[in-house]
Amino acid sequence: MNKTTFMGNAQNADRKWYVIDATDISLGRLSSVVASILRGKNKPTFTPHADMGDFVIVINADKVKLTGKKATDKKYRHHSQYPGGLKETTAGALRDTASWKLIELSVKGMLPKNTLGRAQGMKLHVYGGAEHNHAAQNPEALDISGII
Repeated sequence: MNKTTFMGNAQNADRKWYVIDATDISLGRLSSVVASILRGKNKPTFTPHADMGDFVIVINADKVKLTGKKATDKKYRHHSQYPGGLKETTAGALRDTASWKLIELSVKGMLPKNTLGRAQGMKLHVYGGAEHNHAAQNPEALDISGII
């Protein structure tokens, strides 16, 4: 009887492509499910130190829901490294102008802050509308309403 523990690596990872529709789904709940799929935590072969996750395509990012007063009160800040270069925008304005960036910031904040997390974040593709250009990968639609 073999009593060794399975240790997965990127070479034996079985990767799939999933399409998630973000229409009327809360941003945080959507992001936590997407981050879990990107890390591979939904698989029985999850290995914390290996990239075992799947590819995720998020469509209709323009229609993601911000609960409470997050659209006006939640601020995103970045600095240009020049004096007086602090830029600030609200979550609602970011959703209206660059909804893909809003979801990417939220999901990448839930991934590890190292080389592995950056590699897992590269498997996320976000689109504001209903069309995406990954039809050749034959992605399957994932309904996350039962998960969240």
